[in-house]
Amino acid sequence: MGVRGLVIISVSTGMVVATSAMAAQDEETNIQNLPPVEVAAPPPAAARRVAPARPVARIGAPGSASPRTRLYVYPTAPGTGRGLDVDKVPSAINAVDASQIKRTGSLNVTDALRDYVPGVNISEVTGNPFTPDVEFRGFVASPPVTGTPQGLAVYQNGVRINEAFSDAVNWDLIPTAAIRSVTLVTNNPAFGLNALGGAINLQMNDGFTYQGAEIDMMGGSFGRIQGSAQWGKQVDKNYAVYAALEGLHDNGFRNFSQSDVRRFYGDVGYKAGDSEFHANMGVAKNNFGASATVPAELLDKYWGATYTTPQTTANRVGYLNLTGKVDATPTWTLEGTAHVRRFEQNIVDGNPTDVEECAADAALLCFGDDTTPANGAGGVQLANPFAPGTILGAIDRSSTRSTTFGVSGQATNTDQLFGHDNRFVMGATYDASTTRYNASSEIGSMGENYVVSGSGVFLGATPTADPVAGPVSLRTVNQYNGLYAMDTFNVTDAFAITGGGRFNAARITLEDQLGTALNGDHTYTRFNPMIGGTYKITPGLTAYAGYSEANRVPTPLELGCADPARPCLIAAFLVADPPLKQVVSKTVEAGFRGTRELNIGTLGWKIGGFRATNHDDIVAVPAVGRTGFGYFTNVGRTRRQGLEAEVNIKSPTLQFQASYAFVDARFLDPLELGSESPFADDATETIQVRPGNQIPAIPRHRVKVGVDYAVTDVWKVGGNALYVSSQYIVGDESNQFAKLPSYTVFNLHTSYQVTKNIQLYGRVDNVFDKRYATYGQFFDREALPNFTNGGAEFVDPRSLSPARPRAFYAGMRVTF
Repeated sequence: MGVRGLVIISVSTGMVVATSAMAAQDEETNIQNLPPVEVAAPPPAAARRVAPARPVARIGAPGSASPRTRLYVYPTAPGTGRGLDVDKVPSAINAVDASQIKRTGSLNVTDALRDYVPGVNISEVTGNPFTPDVEFRGFVASPPVTGTPQGLAVYQNGVRINEAFSDAVNWDLIPTAAIRSVTLVTNNPAFGLNALGGAINLQMNDGFTYQGAEIDMMGGSFGRIQGSAQWGKQVDKNYAVYAALEGLHDNGFRNFSQSDVRRFYGDVGYKAGDSEFHANMGVAKNNFGASATVPAELLDKYWGATYTTPQTTANRVGYLNLTGKVDATPTWTLEGTAHVRRFEQNIVDGNPTDVEECAADAALLCFGDDTTPANGAGGVQLANPFAPGTILGAIDRSSTRSTTFGVSGQATNTDQLFGHDNRFVMGATYDASTTRYNASSEIGSMGENYVVSGSGVFLGATPTADPVAGPVSLRTVNQYNGLYAMDTFNVTDAFAITGGGRFNAARITLEDQLGTALNGDHTYTRFNPMIGGTYKITPGLTAYAGYSEANRVPTPLELGCADPARPCLIAAFLVADPPLKQVVSKTVEAGFRGTRELNIGTLGWKIGGFRATNHDDIVAVPAVGRTGFGYFTNVGRTRRQGLEAEVNIKSPTLQFQASYAFVDARFLDPLELGSESPFADDATETIQVRPGNQIPAIPRHRVKVGVDYAVTDVWKVGGNALYVSSQYIVGDESNQFAKLPSYTVFNLHTSYQVTKNIQLYGRVDNVFDKRYATYGQFFDREALPNFTNGGAEFVDPRSLSPARPRAFYAGMRVTF
């Protein structure tokens, strides 16, 4: 999707153009919302006679400098530098810039992805808006609480941030205010493991790209108060510094759903000639509540209801990244990264339990039935400290401590090949992670408000004939190696082909610290190829097509919970490690994109289709009758295919965007799965999944419309609407139950520039106070009584994630 007047060249990594704080606030972007690279390039004729000189980035160059071109480039590898001219990228272009993130008024970068990327859908599976599931084309990047198999890789400044133990993505740890741009790269195996549906690539600010200072404060409904500050400065010709600080408190609209977010990000950069080096670091300390779905019957009584609390998550992270780029010759760029990351998570999870008083002796506790002893940590049957008839629950606790170290190197060459422009990239990565995982279960009494009160009585290992619910202590080691190469060759000025691939090798070792049941050593290898091409039909119209393969290996969490005979509390109690196969995804996509200048502004558009077939896909299967328990298993082939279309108009006074995405996700092989579905077989407690059944929790249709209009030079108004179609709920893989209803949400926002440096803004979310759920699943209706209905049994088998009601927010942004 080229912009008129752009030169068609390959751009070496690391070239950026600096903008002031005010420019960053209201920066006008192109159709792809990519930060521009301003380059001075030799005339095309000269480029054909000799090896091309490297385009030079002009940092705040004066008007008398060499002629410059605003070039927009796209990442094609996980390195920290810039990527390839967008006209040469053989896949869909999806990007969000800093101004769009600001427009959401949110410290969640996922809100900007939801609003501006056609295929992205957000579900609050955990019940908290700051720990969302991000689904793109039917693939998910989510927090680990739900046990959702992951299908998207996420990079921050070239460093993969999927957590070591579960490949999960903790979106709350990302310093949103410091983000310069977000690109969603598809059809590209260079981004390594887990990029089945694509890779989300975050580029952060530094003192060369952001200069000035900004303070942003906002407050509003449900006790929300948040603030962010950022500051960047180029100290002299060679040095620059940058820092961003964020804080948020929100009481939440549900009981026990408070949130506290604290994040810091900093960068120190050095430039000398054609070399650039950065040291950046970040820390975060966040706490969240209400991480669970709620029975639909409780929501009918009160939209803020919760079920089985406490439900809390505490996330901590600290990381240090070192990056460097050197232009070794006019056509060779070398870059490298080294990083270390420490992640800690503590989860407290109130649940129903299978512990009950024994039939033969009410002074003792039994497990699973009223005759099998429930043992303590010493292997002795537990005494019953509860009054007769007490409804029991459990407070399940888990902790994860991961330390990750990694290095990577990448080389980019722009020498001509057979007299044609060519861009060659090769690289290697190594990541090693060590994780200590512990879990315990405390028996408690269940109150009529579904709050579990602890007793100090902890479960030990139960008999091997039953699922383990006792303590777990596990050490895991992940070693991931990757070697990749990609080449883009310009057959003509209009036609370019790209080819390459990546070899992945992974070794995952599990060491049981309490015995031998969890011990395991697993090795996976695979080469993933890629081929694609682009053709510039006219200066404003480009066609693209490509094919690629990607793989993801089972995580330590999945390998430690893969025995259907001994299910575990997902993300808490691991029980066994029979081998799982790695998932291999084969994707083809093609489409058109273009731009056109109109009287009202620049028109940009794109339309494309995709088909991704997963082989040996992994899903989480529930254990019927045991709330929260389940196991992971390979389920054969699944397919996700669809269409994405977008049109937008950009001008100084108007920004308009409309998009539509269709995602069709289906099972291709027959399956028999455990389910709490009312249609499950009474004898086997399973459902039959037939080829062609739709995969739950993936809505087929998504429509997004947004507009921003400058009423005057200082007053802007805007709004957006989001439509998400109905979806089958999790557990209904046989597609027999009614779908979760579709929903449409409208949001409004406005801003007023009081002075050059002060802006007031406000927004209203969910203007019409729509009550809807973004996610649903079946639950065990017999686990606990419905206290809101006199203790009767629940009738509705659905448990839902309620969305936030109407909310009002106002804030002030000050720049210096």
